[in-house]
Amino acid sequence: MGHLEEDLISKRELLDATGISYGQLYRWKRKNLIPEDWFIRKSTFTGQETFFPRALILERIGKIKGMKDERSLDELAGVFSPVPADLTLGVDEFAGRNIVTEMALDAALEVLAPSGRLSFTQMLWIFILDRALRSGEIGLEEGRGLLRFLSGSEEAASGRPSEVLCARKLGVAIWLLAMPPGAALLEDGAKICVRESVHECIEALKLVLVGGGVTDGR
Repeated sequence: MGHLEEDLISKRELLDATGISYGQLYRWKRKNLIPEDWFIRKSTFTGQETFFPRALILERIGKIKGMKDERSLDELAGVFSPVPADLTLGVDEFAGRNIVTEMALDAALEVLAPSGRLSFTQMLWIFILDRALRSGEIGLEEGRGLLRFLSGSEEAASGRPSEVLCARKLGVAIWLLAMPPGAALLEDGAKICVRESVHECIEALKLVLVGGGVTDGR
């Protein structure tokens, strides 16, 4: 399995690679499209320089450039912001959106037992479950195990960059949550069969919900 150590890109390299200006970069920072903690100050032989997590910043700028002509910067800020704690949706309305399969939703309702409305975090867990089931790599009971794992993890609900992983050995699956920087090493005979970026799923789900005009349920 690949390592999750942080690979950095300098500000100069970033501007050259993406074709954006210094002004755009900091305007997007002010609009909260790029998190403050992605701006990493480090000492170099030329003095203090700013670096960024390479994979995260390149992916984020690619998404901003791809969507900024269709959405305002304020709308994009809503998509890229942390998990919205007050965003809820009725179970029937969520089902009617056809965001996930009926199988995933039914399994989720059994495990999560929501009281009429789903929180954004619960919708996210169902969204991740649906993607894992669609991969064909896990069965329904393993999917229920995923929901139990996610719903019992405070770290998984934090919105921090992380990956949900399913490792399998001799037919037995276990779920893991990996957070950079760090590395996961599997024992011989085990393999990763599901790998989902929590951050990517958050953004994808927000795009669906924002596009559908979801209310905050307050």
